[in-house]
Amino acid sequence: MKITKENVFYSFCSTNKPAVSVDAPATIDFETMDCFGNQLRKPEDVMEEIDWDRINPATGPVFVKGAQPGDALKVTINKIALNEKGTVCCLNGEGTLGERIEGSHTRVTSVSDGVVHYVTAGGLKVDIPVKPMIGVIGVAPKEGLDINTGTPGKHGGNMDTTMIGEGATLYFPVAVEGALFGFGDLHAVMGDGEIGVSGLEIPADVNVTIDVCKGKAPEYPVLETEDYLAVIVSKETVDEACKCATELMQEMIAERTDLETADIVMLMSLLGDLQICQIVDPEKTVRFVFPKKYIPGLTF
Repeated sequence: MKITKENVFYSFCSTNKPAVSVDAPATIDFETMDCFGNQLRKPEDVMEEIDWDRINPATGPVFVKGAQPGDALKVTINKIALNEKGTVCCLNGEGTLGERIEGSHTRVTSVSDGVVHYVTAGGLKVDIPVKPMIGVIGVAPKEGLDINTGTPGKHGGNMDTTMIGEGATLYFPVAVEGALFGFGDLHAVMGDGEIGVSGLEIPADVNVTIDVCKGKAPEYPVLETEDYLAVIVSKETVDEACKCATELMQEMIAERTDLETADIVMLMSLLGDLQICQIVDPEKTVRFVFPKKYIPGLTF
């Protein structure tokens, strides 16, 4: 089954019409546009002329039969196939250094053989290994909420988390029947923070497997890889997000072990990493990452 880029939405909400309905588990191919809606694909394309209503399209949504509020939607990213070129930009007033930029600047960059071939305005060639990741991914929030795809939150959304790549499994809190899952905003490479408001934005084909974990909804999205367990939190400020992510990780470890709180705190301080995902969206996103190998049985 494949969902094409003609099936997109621009906000996560319970009233979105599903592109498809599936029984869980289901493996699906998604065709995605870049975060600009594929409007900046040539060097002569300029940000001043794009349609801002077409920003951050997410492919979908998928109605997952049997997914009910209180469940967790389990999403495993199997494969990401990138387009041959991507786009990176910066502009006045946007990002943490926006006041230092005059006008807007766009680079359309080729991607081949696992390498991003970036060329500066002065001709310096910088080859960067690809690290494909998904920027916008999530489910519908509870009924009555309509959250644009550019904003992250408990439902997921524009979390811009570099760990959301091949082999990662995410768990989202299901808030409405069917979950209404979708994603977009692929990056060939992006640094933590996305300080200039853009990674290498790129169309891609992505294969994922979707399943339902009954009665296991997390408060915020949880990410698991072979080696790590992470909780991803978005709040109005980085400080608030850091505190919440740390508290949720402590609670997750406590629920899955018989360790005393003091030992959990000390192990988190010794082994855990509190990392910035992005600081340029309406809500700021961080993750607390803990290596699973030190605590037997630590998994979602």
